[in-house]
Amino acid sequence: MTDKRQLTVAIAAGGTAGHVNPALALADELRDRGHEVHFFGESRRLEGTLVPKEGFPFHPVHVTGFDRRRPWTLVTALVHLSHEEHRLIEEFGSGELPMPDVAIGFGAYLELPLMRAAAKLGIPIALHEQNSVPGLANKRTAKSARLIALGQPAAEDVMRSCAGRSSEVVFTGNPVRSSVLEGDRSRGRVALGIPQDATVLLVFGGSLGARHVNERLASLKRELLAIEGLHVVHSTGKNGYDETLQALDLTDAEASRWRVMPYIDDMGDTLAAADLVVSRAGASSVAEIAALAVPSILVPYPLATADHQTTNARLLTDAGAAVKFSDDDIDGDAFRDELLGLLGDAPHRASMREAARGLAQDKAAATLADLLEGIA
Repeated sequence: MTDKRQLTVAIAAGGTAGHVNPALALADELRDRGHEVHFFGESRRLEGTLVPKEGFPFHPVHVTGFDRRRPWTLVTALVHLSHEEHRLIEEFGSGELPMPDVAIGFGAYLELPLMRAAAKLGIPIALHEQNSVPGLANKRTAKSARLIALGQPAAEDVMRSCAGRSSEVVFTGNPVRSSVLEGDRSRGRVALGIPQDATVLLVFGGSLGARHVNERLASLKRELLAIEGLHVVHSTGKNGYDETLQALDLTDAEASRWRVMPYIDDMGDTLAAADLVVSRAGASSVAEIAALAVPSILVPYPLATADHQTTNARLLTDAGAAVKFSDDDIDGDAFRDELLGLLGDAPHRASMREAARGLAQDKAAATLADLLEGIA
C-alpha cells in the first residue's frame, strides 16, 4: 500500500451481476484494508438490493439510457445525466456526501454522473472494463481516467485508443468475490452429496441458463452416466429447469448421480467440487472458472453483443486452460468426444488446472485495490 491513510472510495456499478459482482469483490478487498467504500447506482436495479445487503453505504442515482431505436430518448437521457452530475457536485461540496479520494466506474451508463462529477472536482477516476468488447460508457469516460483496468486482454486496443495521455491501461483480470475464492472441494462435495473420489462434471449457463447447452447435455445422458463414478451437477437457469428435467427423464438411480437445479446458491464450493465445467463464457463466469482453476469447455452465447463471449473465452483457451466450441457445433461428434475424453483424462485436466493458475485471476481484486491506492 503506497499510502497508509484510510481512503474514501466511490464506486459506480450496476445493472447486471456482471457489473455488480466484480465491484463488490473490489469493495470487499478495500474494506478489508480499512478503507471506506460508498456505492452509487440505481436503487430499483440489482445493485439496490445486493449492495446494502453486503453492508456498504448505497447512494441512488437516477439515469435513463439512450435507445438508438428511439432517438428522441437522447434528450431525456442527457437531462437526467446533467441533473445527477450537478447534484453530486453540490452534495460532495456541501459535505452531504463524503468527498472521495478516488472514484471508479464499472461500466454501464449509470457510472457517468459520478465519473463526470469526480473529474470536475479534481478527484482521480478509474475505470474497470469486464468484457472483451468495451461498453460505451467506459469508452466515453476513458480520456478522463487516470487508470483503466481490463478484465480481458482483448479490450486493450480499443481502450488505449479512447484513453487520455495520462491514462494508465493495465490488465488486472476481473475481481472475484472472496465467497467464491474460498470455495472448498471437500465441503462442496459434502453439500452436494457426492463422494470425495467421484469425477464431477458441472454444467451451467449463467443466471439465465443456456437452453441449447441443456438440451445437448440431456441428449448425452446415457453416455455420460456410463462413465463409472461420474456425477453431474447441472444448473439449468430458472427458465430451463422444468424442460431439462423432462428431457432428462431421470430414474431414481440416475438422479442420484445427476443433480439438477435452477441455479447455484454457493458457486464457490460448487466450482471447487468440479473436475470439469461446461459453461457459457460471460465475463464473470470466465473469471470465476479461472480463479478456481477448473478445466472447462466453453460455449459462448451466440447472440452476445459483438460476439464478445467468444473473445472472453480466449482468456482461458489461449492459456490452455479451456476448450471452446461454438453454439452451432455442440451437436456434433467433436463436442461429445472432447467432453467424454476430458472426463476420462485426469492428467490432461491437471495440466489445464495449472494453466489456469498461471493467470493469477484469484488476485485480481487485490491488484486493482493496489492500483487505486496508488492513484489516490
